[in-house]
Amino acid sequence: MSQLMDEEDIRRIVQRLSHEILEKNKGTKDLVIIGIQRRGVNLAGRISKMMDEIEGEALPTGILDITLYRDDLTQIAH
Repeated sequence: MSQLMDEEDIRRIVQRLSHEILEKNKGTKDLVIIGIQRRGVNLAGRISKMMDEIEGEALPTGILDITLYRDDLTQIAH
């Protein structure tokens, strides 16, 4: 299996995403980072941590579990 990105590439992408979110929101006022349960939680944590490093202010971060709202549950059960 080939590696698409290394740790530094991912850090740079998270940093850029964080900067873009902060620019569009004009800072951290009224900003909350929510990660969708399973894989989105790690990304939300990384973005929140990066924004804390950039702004010097911890952001509220949460987790959203969408399991009960999925429309493909019958397909998963088979």
